[in-house]
Amino acid sequence: MTAEAFEPVRERAHLLLATAQTQLGHLSSGSVQNRWVWQLGVLQDALERLDALAERWQATRDNLPADARPGTDAYDNALATHHAACWDALQDWATHGHTLTEINTAARRAPSPPPRSPTHGDRSPRQ
Repeated sequence: MTAEAFEPVRERAHLLLATAQTQLGHLSSGSVQNRWVWQLGVLQDALERLDALAERWQATRDNLPADARPGTDAYDNALATHHAACWDALQDWATHGHTLTEINTAARRAPSPPPRSPTHGDRSPRQ
């Protein structure tokens, strides 16, 4: 996975992590894998590093000489340096990203909460 491949989903990754954390909070302890909390932390840390690196790449790109375009040494070397800096965080996503699917699957399989009991003021259907 390269930084360019991950970039289009980086913003959505924040939502995916938040959703998984919410789902994890609603699962019964018997449905939760012990490693999930740790793995979500790894993913969160990696995403924060990727966010910072994306900002740094934007600043680097903005400060390149005017004639630096893809295919020139100045641009390509800066891009290669950016990709190298992203590698560890991307590897964390490649290694632990499946955790999001595992949590989502567990949440979908979890029993639904029991229906609410009618409260005072609720109307029951007439027969």
